Amino acid sequence: MASLQDQLLKAGLADKTSAKQARAEKRKKQKLKNKNKAAVVDEATLAAQEAAEAKKAKDRALNEARQKEVEKKSIAAQVKQLISVNRQSKGKGDTVLNFTHNNVVKRMYVTDDVHKLVTQGRLTVVSFEDGYELVPTPVADKIAQRDDSVIVYRADTAPEDQAASEEDDWYADYQIPDDLTW
Repeated sequence: MASLQDQLLKAGLADKTSAKQARAEKRKKQKLKNKNKAAVVDEATLAAQEAAEAKKAKDRALNEARQKEVEKKSIAAQVKQLISVNRQSKGKGDTVLNFTHNNVVKRMYVTDDVHKLVTQGRLTVVSFEDGYELVPTPVADKIAQRDDSVIVYRADTAPEDQAASEEDDWYADYQIPDDLTW
């Protein structure tokens, strides 16, 4: 079968120049159509890629939030385990151990030996399940690495206290006479 253009040429209703011109216009229209189609495909592809990137970023952010939540729960479980395994007995004493927590003075009744250990810095007061417990100071250091807000009271020797004691000892090099009468 011959094309309509060939049939018109044979019938003499069209000439070769007009046929050539019609083919050229047809090709131009087809090219323009293909260019526009390619541009539309590129825009759609770009929009799809942008949507995919946005979804990936959102998923990444959600994943990080979940990971932080899991980490927080893990740290809380570690702290709870450290305290429950290493808590020391307070004893049934009459000695009052005063300490501050959230700018409020709290009291704990302990034995004299336990009070002495706390004031020497060998035991540390930590908050645990709506109360307070005593743990050894090395364990308190491990707890502080994970969550510092659990540590309530710690009687370590501070560098400021050492500096104050050094200022008070300026006279230590001088001999005190024995025959001093008052």
